[in-house]
Amino acid sequence: MRRIDVVGITVGLFVVGGLAYLLLETIGLDSMSAGIWSQVLLVGALIVWLVTYLTRVLSQNMTYNQQLEDYREAVLKKRFEELTPEELAKLQAEVEADRQKAGD
Repeated sequence: MRRIDVVGITVGLFVVGGLAYLLLETIGLDSMSAGIWSQVLLVGALIVWLVTYLTRVLSQNMTYNQQLEDYREAVLKKRFEELTPEELAKLQAEVEADRQKAGD
């Protein structure tokens, strides 16, 4: 996420909080109650976001992890494509030997 995205989200949250306050005042709450309830809504939204963020972190379903996995796959694919036929045959023989050991 870029800095401008974070700034935009922050400004958006302030606007949403202000609109919630004005809406609550418009429907009849006094300014103190409208302020408290608008804060409750914003804190609730923050807690929901935090739970979803922690879920993504713990499940490692984050953009960075996906980019790192894609990079590793690309590097291995490139190295595999650069192997000579002799190196490829040797690698296949090693894999078969490892499979034989694992099967025993």
